[in-house]
Amino acid sequence: MTGVTERHGGSRGFLAATRLVAEREMKTFLRAKGFWIGLGVIVVGLFALSILPTVLGGGQTTVAAVGPRAAEVLADTGVEVREVPDVAAAEALVRAEEVEAAVVPDTTGGSATGVRVVALADPPTDVVAALRTAPPVDLLDPAEVGQGQRQLVIMVFALVFLMFGMSGTAIAQSTVTEKQTRIVEILVSTIPVRALLAGKIAGHSLLTVGQVLVIAVAAPVALRLGGHSELLALVAPALGWFVPFLVLGFVLLAAMWAVAGSLVSRQEDLGSSMGLVMLLVMGPYFGVMFFSDDATVLTVLSFVPFSSAIAMPVRLFTGEAAVWEPLVALGLLAGTVVLAVLLASRVFSGSLLHTGGKLALAKAWARQG
Repeated sequence: MTGVTERHGGSRGFLAATRLVAEREMKTFLRAKGFWIGLGVIVVGLFALSILPTVLGGGQTTVAAVGPRAAEVLADTGVEVREVPDVAAAEALVRAEEVEAAVVPDTTGGSATGVRVVALADPPTDVVAALRTAPPVDLLDPAEVGQGQRQLVIMVFALVFLMFGMSGTAIAQSTVTEKQTRIVEILVSTIPVRALLAGKIAGHSLLTVGQVLVIAVAAPVALRLGGHSELLALVAPALGWFVPFLVLGFVLLAAMWAVAGSLVSRQEDLGSSMGLVMLLVMGPYFGVMFFSDDATVLTVLSFVPFSSAIAMPVRLFTGEAAVWEPLVALGLLAGTVVLAVLLASRVFSGSLLHTGGKLALAKAWARQG
C-alpha cells in the first residue's frame, strides 16, 4: 500500500489521514451505548444539582443571639442558639462563618419584633423562615450571588471537567485494543503514527465540543427549573470562558491518555500506566472543591495549566479575576497543550509498536518512531 501520505503528499496527506482517524474514532464512540449513557448521566446530574435542594443542604443551623429578647425570639425555632455578649462579637462570628446569622437588638425602631437579623453575604432564608415574624435583615458583605448558588456553579464546573477528563480513558483503551489485536500494525503501514495520534485527539475533542453544546442547551433549562433564573446572566460570561478552557484542557489530557495507552499492550496493564493522568484529572477537581473559598490558592490554581480550566472560570464567575487574567491563563494553557502534544507525539511514536510488558517513558522516548 502506498499510504495516504504518498497518495496526497506532504501536509495534505497528514491532514487527510488525521481526518480519517478522527472520523473513525467518532463513529466508533457514537455507536457505543457507554457514550450516550455518560452524556445522559451528565445532563441528569446537572438537573439534579440544580433542582434537588438536599444536595446543597447542611446540618443544624447555628445562630448567634445578643440579649434576652433575641434568645426569646429564637426559642422553639429548632436552630442552635449561641449566646454572645454584644453585637460586635456576633458580627465577628458571622464573618468567620462560625454561625449562619446573628439575631441582635433593633436600635432603629423599625422592627416589629424588636430584633434584627445580621448575615454575611445573602439573606438566611432558613433562619428568617423559622421566626414567627420576619425581622429586617442586615448584610455585612452583600454578594451578588448567594453562597448556595455559588457552590452550585463551582460544583457543576468541577464535575463537568472531571467527567470529561475521565472520558479520555476511551483514547487509552482504544489504543490498547488496537495494539492487543495488532490492528495498529496495519494502521501504521497506511498512515503516519503522528496522524494516528492527531486523529484520536481531534476526534475525541470534537465529541467533547458536541457534549459541551448539549450541556450549554440543558443548563439554562435546569437553572430555571431549579429557581436559579437570575444566575443565567451572571454565569454567562464565565461559561463563555469555560468552553475554550475545557476544550484545551481536554486536548492536553487527551495527549497524555494516548501515551498511557501506547505504553502497554494489554487492557489489564492499563492501570499501571495511567496513574499520573488520573492524578492530573482528580487533582484539579479536589483542589477547586476544597479551596473554593481560599482566594490565594484559587488564584494560583487558575494559572496552573492542568487546573486553570476549572479555577479561572470559577474566579470569573465570582468576580475575583481581572480582565487580563483569563487571557494570560488561556495563553499558558494553549502553550502547554502545544508542548504536551509534541512530547506525546514522540513518546507515542516510540511506544506504539512495542509489545510485551509496560514500556518505560525513557525507553519510549529513545526509540525511533
